[in-house]
Amino acid sequence: MVSDHFLIAEIKSAFGVNGFVAVDSFSDFNNRFFELEKVYIEIFGNLKQFIVEDVKQTDNKIVLKFAGFHSDADVNVLIGRKVFVDQENLVRLDADTYFIHDLVKSQVFRNSQLIGTVEDVFVFPANDVIVVVDNSARKILIPAIKDYIKTFNSEEKRLDLVNDCDLLYDDEN
Repeated sequence: MVSDHFLIAEIKSAFGVNGFVAVDSFSDFNNRFFELEKVYIEIFGNLKQFIVEDVKQTDNKIVLKFAGFHSDADVNVLIGRKVFVDQENLVRLDADTYFIHDLVKSQVFRNSQLIGTVEDVFVFPANDVIVVVDNSARKILIPAIKDYIKTFNSEEKRLDLVNDCDLLYDDEN
């Protein structure tokens, strides 16, 4: 995230010769790209707005065309750049579903006791795993499922675990 913008993709290559770029999506919602009218691309540490002219999905790749870019030579300057959206273009999530950036840096409580802070979230096919660092700098891995999560308040950055749930430390054998 850069200020109040949220990372959704990275431009990987030119796609064809007509000014399209292929992107690696960091979103679980690839349909979101078809609704975008504008994105922001980080150039020399600043976010610049780009108008999205066209979006295609081909071979499980998302390809975008920006206004003013008409050839593969035009888009070379964009390769390797990160693509962001603003708050109004974030995907709306279902209840009890949160963005990773909402969870990161949240305080985690079990039995009303602070056990640590969310450092990261690993995304796996079965379920996500929340990585918590405790006050001894040990990592705790918590499945992001209802058997472990009691409540989450994104405004307060507070995650409450089910009382007495088992904790798996990353360094356990």
